[in-house]
Amino acid sequence: MKTVIETLVGNGTAGRAEEGTAGTDAPIAEPFGVVLGPDGGLVFCDLGNHRVCHVDPASQRLLVLAGNGEAGMRGDGGPAREATMQQPYEVRFDTVGNLCIVDMVGHAIRRVDAATGTIETIAGTGEAGLDGDGGPAKQALFRQPHSIEIAPDGAIFVADIGNHRLRRIDPETGVVGTFAGTGEAAPTVDGAGILATPLNGPRTLAFDAEGDLFLTLREGNAVYRIDMRNRTIHHVAGTGQPGYSGDGGDARAADLAGPKGISVDTSGVYIADTESHTIRRIDRASGVITTVVGNGKRFDGADGDPLACGLARPHGVFVAPGGRLFIGDTDNHRVRVLSAP
Repeated sequence: MKTVIETLVGNGTAGRAEEGTAGTDAPIAEPFGVVLGPDGGLVFCDLGNHRVCHVDPASQRLLVLAGNGEAGMRGDGGPAREATMQQPYEVRFDTVGNLCIVDMVGHAIRRVDAATGTIETIAGTGEAGLDGDGGPAKQALFRQPHSIEIAPDGAIFVADIGNHRLRRIDPETGVVGTFAGTGEAAPTVDGAGILATPLNGPRTLAFDAEGDLFLTLREGNAVYRIDMRNRTIHHVAGTGQPGYSGDGGDARAADLAGPKGISVDTSGVYIADTESHTIRRIDRASGVITTVVGNGKRFDGADGDPLACGLARPHGVFVAPGGRLFIGDTDNHRVRVLSAP
């Protein structure tokens, strides 16, 4: 079966769609993080509109989950749809279906209660900095957190990119601590302990089925795997030099261009290689890297052949059970889906 790519939401022009608009008729602005919700519908960060939206899986129409379209950090304790946000970068659902949102410019993590629809800040004060390890996450300082991932036990892992650290929020106590990284913007040592080696620009995170944590380094132009049992970090892809090369060979010898999205299934690791305008895949059995969407050039390509479909600085990528791949095609103002092979 030949894979095909198609636009799921967005018409290629930046705008703010009204609720109920059909997906391909709905203008959106700079989609970043993408994920499937508990109902199987697409949920994405409509970053340029300061909101998080949902595409109903039956009607394919747009629904706002959080954000009223204004930039700000107001609304805690009230309906998420009436709250203000600032550039939501990433979304994840926790183990009970609550929606967790990274509010990057607000230096905070916010959560929408699945039962009530109310929003609250669960980490960060709104001020940029590095403080609070060992205490409540709500009183801690973060610096431009870009992404989160939620472990099977409910722990929230934060890519605190401005502090060059991964931080972990305990699911029972709400206490935050540094999980990985020294705070230095320096090369990561393959095989090192996670607290003993730098992380240069930790950008996005994804757990695999075995419980290991995959990590992209934006400035480091690389992908690593954290062995969660041994607390060591291992090189998966990228030479550390920015570029677009290496397809068909060992991913560790390939050049990546500011990778900003990652998703993992049993057979592959998928990367939004943002500055090469591609989605690349690492075969987990062989370690070989290939391009699965895009051709390295920035343009708004037609749906159909994924290797002829142009992307423009994609940030979000999510591989669903069954193999469908969802892409936040940011500067083309579209969310696209690649059919399963």
